[in-house]
Amino acid sequence: MTLRIDISGPPSERLRFAASPLAELTAMLHVLAEPGHHPQLAGWAGDVRAGLRPELAERLREAEFLWRSSQADFLIPGRPRLTLAEELDDVDRIDDETYVTAALVTTCGSNRVHFATRSPLADVTARERALDLAQARGARQEAFAERLLADPAVVRARLRHTLEQCAEAFFDAAWTGAAVRLATDLRLKNDLLKRQGIGAALASVSGAVTLAPDGDCIIVDKLQDKATAAHGTGVTFIPSVFGSPHLVAVHTPGWQPVVQYPVAEPSPSEPVSLETVTLRLEALAHPVRLRLLRTLARGPHTTRELAHAWELSPPEVSRHLAALRRAGLLTARRQGRYVRYSLNLPDLTALGADLLAAVLR
Repeated sequence: MTLRIDISGPPSERLRFAASPLAELTAMLHVLAEPGHHPQLAGWAGDVRAGLRPELAERLREAEFLWRSSQADFLIPGRPRLTLAEELDDVDRIDDETYVTAALVTTCGSNRVHFATRSPLADVTARERALDLAQARGARQEAFAERLLADPAVVRARLRHTLEQCAEAFFDAAWTGAAVRLATDLRLKNDLLKRQGIGAALASVSGAVTLAPDGDCIIVDKLQDKATAAHGTGVTFIPSVFGSPHLVAVHTPGWQPVVQYPVAEPSPSEPVSLETVTLRLEALAHPVRLRLLRTLARGPHTTRELAHAWELSPPEVSRHLAALRRAGLLTARRQGRYVRYSLNLPDLTALGADLLAAVLR
């Protein structure tokens, strides 16, 4: 499953790397709403929540679905600015129909609700559908959707004020430290883009982002099958300190494609691909393979030893071992006439973390 971004066009317009204060604030708000996704930031999130004024905490709760399960597209700018105020000014310039539709996508659910050519601001049927979907999500979502459709200007002004209050409460302090790491990452990415080209720059973003063989498409390993195009606008890549392990992508038609990616930790280990996680889950789904792993966890064994231990035929054991090897869970070493198989225990024990990173990406 992938997101494909068509970048066929003038090479100079294909990629842009830039930091975004608004996108980073959105990542922070997601951490506060879903701390379980970010155990490494649990301390920071706890301190921030403990220090929030009750009024601001309530404001964040009333709009948290704009950044909790998925992020509203206007919160991840295609043209980042130097300051949060400048980016909020750009959001203010978005027309009501575009803004409301983007907000309702996250309010009504994270599966990208489409209203076709009908605006819920002007069409009764689209409006009723939006309210029904928001109601199904919860009372807060329903109330927010009703206010947004009744008076977009008031809701937009309230949300901007809420984000400005976040700057004073916690963002400005966190941004000071994050900006240094973001600047370092941007220097690396832009240098790779200039000297080695798009492929090298994308490879440094994440193992989940690659350039198609024809060079005209960026492939993002996501739990979805989607496609969009960057003709005339290019793709903006925004680094994030607070976004790990998420790889956020703006791909809605009409919006400039944007990918927000996590900045690597000082001593990073490249996350395994979703394909590898899938292979490992499939390999572990068979009871016979679990029995073989039980034996291999206690030491290396040959095919014949495993067959004898579990009363299986050597060919049957070989088939199961092949599946485990394709998943990267076994290592084979020849010793004379014998081939012994060993369990890659770190890969097996890391599967929980790898699975979490893959599905949250």
